Amino acid sequence: MKIYNKTINKYLIAILFTSVLATACEKRLDVFPTSSISDSKALLSEGDVLVTLIGTYDGAQAATVYGGDIMVLNELIGNGENINFTGTFAGLSDAFKAQMTANNGNASGTWASSYSTINRANNVLSALDKVTSSATKKSSVEGEALFLRGSLYFELVKLFAKPVGDGDYAANPGVPLVLTPTGNVSEADYKARATVKAVYDQVIADLTRAESLLPSSNGIYATKWSAAAQLSRVHLMLKNYAEAGAAANRVITGSGKSLASDIDKNWFTYIINGGTTPGEYLFSMKMTAQDGTNTLNTYFGRTISGISGSAGRSDCKIKAAHFTQYETGDKRKDFFVLSGGNYYTSKHLDRLGDVPVVRLSEMYLTRAEANVRNNTSVGATPLADVNAIRTRAGLPALTSITLAAVLKERKVELAFEGQGLPDAKRLQNNVGLLAWNAPNLIMPIPQREMDVNKKLVQNAGY
Repeated sequence: MKIYNKTINKYLIAILFTSVLATACEKRLDVFPTSSISDSKALLSEGDVLVTLIGTYDGAQAATVYGGDIMVLNELIGNGENINFTGTFAGLSDAFKAQMTANNGNASGTWASSYSTINRANNVLSALDKVTSSATKKSSVEGEALFLRGSLYFELVKLFAKPVGDGDYAANPGVPLVLTPTGNVSEADYKARATVKAVYDQVIADLTRAESLLPSSNGIYATKWSAAAQLSRVHLMLKNYAEAGAAANRVITGSGKSLASDIDKNWFTYIINGGTTPGEYLFSMKMTAQDGTNTLNTYFGRTISGISGSAGRSDCKIKAAHFTQYETGDKRKDFFVLSGGNYYTSKHLDRLGDVPVVRLSEMYLTRAEANVRNNTSVGATPLADVNAIRTRAGLPALTSITLAAVLKERKVELAFEGQGLPDAKRLQNNVGLLAWNAPNLIMPIPQREMDVNKKLVQNAGY
């Protein structure tokens, strides 16, 4: 997130679960003006609320959240078809093998950091009356907090609960819904898991209101288009195709963004774009040498001789079978690098590359899928939308369209961006040798949370 001149010395944000204290050592965002919030003065002024909002973004920027781990986990879990994970981190190795345990450190880290960030958002929302400089500012603050809260509940329910379509989502356990600040934790603060439907209902409510409140432009922070893009994803997961297509159409027609003519410019924030966030990003996490860790780069990247700024552990090697999904002449097939006898995706080579949460091209593909499924042409024909993606990739335009063609474009366009597992689950496609609803494709509720909160029930198989 944005770098300022001074450091927040203390966030007066209570932690939802005691395990979240483990994240206290993470680097905090620099903030201007100087603000040190004490217990007795927390959230008593507009400045306090704005500092806490920056702290909420900082929480979302954590490596275990939108700093990359959420996307990494969604790509690794069970994905032996496309990836060979050779890293030494046991938590990620177990995720890749779909052999996670309730003590998995990556599952625990994502859960804890997400709930810590949600609690920060709840603190902001509880003190909106302190934002008095203008109604516009108050609306933006509320919208940003709701966007972050809704987005993280969406990620949590996808990772830790059964997908929609596997049984009764109105009865299946989702994740605990906490919508007010948690102070000193008592038994009353421990929540049972809300149903999957209840979590999705809250996500839609948060993101819908966020879209109505957020400005059209907001620097590197959330905008109404960020919220609409997330809403399109939510509705797509729920198979609400009309709503998904409408939200995607709002982004395409209203955001002022356009597809990058040079596909390379979607990725290399520093290697190619001189530190500028790629223009196709609707929401992303800013990384700098002083702040932030891009774990997509950490695990998917590699230091390549001749590419200044490239880095990474070389843990995620791309299998030859992956390349069979690309047509001859597809520029996206060339967006890989051969090094040391192995292929790596070029998307995440940039050590300081922004972490993309959602891109504009996804909205074209969502609108196309929704229109094909509903036999509509909201905003554009699905053929036109798919051809916009294809021609940008150097492929000839199609003359007719099918659902299979839309989904094929989606798969290659969004490869290794964190949409692989969610798409497999919603489309009910196998993940390697595993069925789309296999219990081991769902992450375990962290054991330390189970030990503290007796109201929680564990997922099957753990």
